[in-house]
Amino acid sequence: MAHKKITHRTFVLTTVIGSLLIMAAVVANSFWTSQQTAVATDEAVLAVSSFYLEAMADRGAKAISNLINSSFNQMEKATAFIDEAQVDSREALRETIGKVESLLGLNRFALVDEDNIVYTRYTTYTGGSRHAFLSGSELTGPTISTVSLYGSSKQLCLTFPTPGLSILGRPFKACFVQMNIDDIVDLLAFDDQGRTHFALYSKNGGNLSGTELGPMIAGHNLFDAIRGYVPEDVWRENRSNFESEAEGSFSFNSGDTEETLCYVPIPGTDWEMAVLIRESIIQDQIRDISEKTLANSRNQILFTSAAVLLLAAVLLFQYRKLSSDKLEAEKETSRAFHTMANTDSLTNIRNKHAYAEHEAAINQQIQAGALEKLAVVVGDINGLKYVNDTQGHAAGDQLIKEASAMICKAFSHGAVFRIGGDEFVVLLQGEGFDTMDEVIRALNRQVEANIREGAVVVSIGYAVLTPEDRQLRDVFERADNMMYERKKALKAMGAKTRGL
Repeated sequence: MAHKKITHRTFVLTTVIGSLLIMAAVVANSFWTSQQTAVATDEAVLAVSSFYLEAMADRGAKAISNLINSSFNQMEKATAFIDEAQVDSREALRETIGKVESLLGLNRFALVDEDNIVYTRYTTYTGGSRHAFLSGSELTGPTISTVSLYGSSKQLCLTFPTPGLSILGRPFKACFVQMNIDDIVDLLAFDDQGRTHFALYSKNGGNLSGTELGPMIAGHNLFDAIRGYVPEDVWRENRSNFESEAEGSFSFNSGDTEETLCYVPIPGTDWEMAVLIRESIIQDQIRDISEKTLANSRNQILFTSAAVLLLAAVLLFQYRKLSSDKLEAEKETSRAFHTMANTDSLTNIRNKHAYAEHEAAINQQIQAGALEKLAVVVGDINGLKYVNDTQGHAAGDQLIKEASAMICKAFSHGAVFRIGGDEFVVLLQGEGFDTMDEVIRALNRQVEANIREGAVVVSIGYAVLTPEDRQLRDVFERADNMMYERKKALKAMGAKTRGL
């Protein structure tokens, strides 16, 4: 009987002690899980905030770089427009500069002659003492510099050389535009309800944009503001990064708040794009959700682990959704800049720059043996120079538009480019290649009828890709030679343009 009692007591005792041990293990494990989850949360905050900052800074730098490249493209178009405008007086030059500013969106556009005289739409002045780029060596390419105006006001100066440009009998060596920093700040357009701060800095840490980078740094010199808040070696390393136009990041405590700053260089400007975020903003949101989840599931370790993983997935999803709209908007802006750079402003068809891109892509396909059917059609307008000389450039422009419309209508299944004043190129593949002979015959009949009617006349030559061709230029040259033969034939038929 005693043996049974001992056995019973032993069983009960073992059950109680075992239960207590299991409960202790569960509580200890839950506590450990809570601590580990808190540590993992802090690491996730650091990773998410760092990635967020790098993406924001990089997108801002790319937006400014796209703006600069677009402005240089527009300046090249502007000088070509002015060169063709046949300006006959200073008043006419000012009016032409005004047209350039309106048509191409180039604010504060100016020309500089060989004596450093600056011409704007409103005035003329000596620029050697006012613009540093005019006092240096000869311009060999586009340059970017920062200009100080009226004390602390800053502008970005873009300079583009214009060799060969002559107006009113005087050689002009350059053109330039000046962008206000405020316009660039507006372009960045960060709207994040105070979570993130951004600013543009010079090499020495001076604030160029006038925007406040958090309450501690505000609008002061960056390195003066953070000295004493970060270790000396961190301070020197980041100061060196600024001077060498490198990217980097560092964290520091502002009161009870940890803040992280990330910066990237803007190519060609000697500027750094800096973005700062307060760690506590992300940290408080993540910890609030994490603590509520753990409080309701301390005795369910597996469930807690799943909840943490789910939380991380939700956070990443929310972040990616938050950034996708801004990324898409910047992609749209980039596409708009690319379309503008590749479109002929007179005819609205693709221009010489677009043809160069297509040529590079097609050359790769030819060299890889991945292209079989390809034809090149070269067209040249008859009598354009005579119309420009006798009827003016407005009549010449109208003739170009009519020629473009006729070519585009005929080669509706091809890619049409205007690569010169009176020269067009059409690339034919697929259906355009298969119907080429029929289309060219019809177009030539129309051209011959236009000779009799005094309408637009275009000489057409074409060639197809052969196994011996190593680049698109080989096909183009054969088509160009045929075009010149056709031009002779049309001249023999009495080809002339309206007014001849």
